[in-house]
Amino acid sequence: MGISERKEREKLDKKQLIRSAAMKMFLEDGYAKTSIRKIADAIEYSPGTIYLYYKDKDELLYDVQHDAFNQLLEAFKTKAKHKDPVKRLMQIGQTYVSFGLQNPELYDLMFIIRAPTNVDEELHKDNGEPTFDYLVDCLKECIDKDLLRMNDVQLCALQTWSVAHGLVSLDLRCRLKVMSADIDKSKVLNSAIESYVKLLIK
Repeated sequence: MGISERKEREKLDKKQLIRSAAMKMFLEDGYAKTSIRKIADAIEYSPGTIYLYYKDKDELLYDVQHDAFNQLLEAFKTKAKHKDPVKRLMQIGQTYVSFGLQNPELYDLMFIIRAPTNVDEELHKDNGEPTFDYLVDCLKECIDKDLLRMNDVQLCALQTWSVAHGLVSLDLRCRLKVMSADIDKSKVLNSAIESYVKLLIK
């Protein structure tokens, strides 16, 4: 490995260390209570070192969210891979719900707090697009095979995502208390996803 390659590797390793520390603190202490100085202290860097890689906390959050979306994408690839696109669509919805319920703080970081607004997205990786495309590709296959009532893939993807997001958000914000106290929430939410997909099928 040459000097330039070694320096690039060291730079990537430092950025990963910064992102890992930031994610841990965002999840444990909350985004608002976490500062660049606190992150720097946790990894024994100076704040100035972090600013060599990220101009502010918004830009750092953007990269942390990118790592989180990759976790969701890997969950899709592992748990939502049925050959039948309709069954795979159900698996995507149920995997999304399961991911949100099992990772409430991470889900909050990804979807509930405001999205970073002070970021030049041209200089960063697509944030969440590959994860969303996994859903879109499944819906395209369903539509190409004439399996769904809808034929607008983007509208269908938005609607499907909204249903799954709504279910997770209601639970994470403790809004399902209006339902019977003895219900199995996970089972009910998965059944809701299944019922929704069945409404889409011709």
